Amino acid sequence: MTDRPTVVWTEIPGTDLDAATKFYTEVFGWTMSREDGPPNPYVNFDASLSGVAGHLYPGKPASGNGPTIHLALPDKIEAGAARAEKAGATLLGPVIEIPPGRFQYMTDPDGNSIGLFEPKAG
Repeated sequence: MTDRPTVVWTEIPGTDLDAATKFYTEVFGWTMSREDGPPNPYVNFDASLSGVAGHLYPGKPASGNGPTIHLALPDKIEAGAARAEKAGATLLGPVIEIPPGRFQYMTDPDGNSIGLFEPKAG
């Protein structure tokens, strides 16, 4: 690395890697790739996207008490929230407007705290 980023990458733990992959693929429309190498199997977020990278890994979720990772949706909050709920997420609170866009908190099926983010158009 040639500079010092604030966030390097993210990791989201799951009790069932295949189920977690299915959930995130359904909600965000990602093309994910599985690696079975060290230190354990993991599934990378969509490599065609820009921004901070991340992956899913087999681990113990924080059950909503850990950090929250905000992930950009490919469309409107309402559409992403509907997909998330259908795929097993629990939506928390209302949609919140902030200067760069809108977001809504949820917990994924493993209980990880996730923010669904819709960037402001334009």
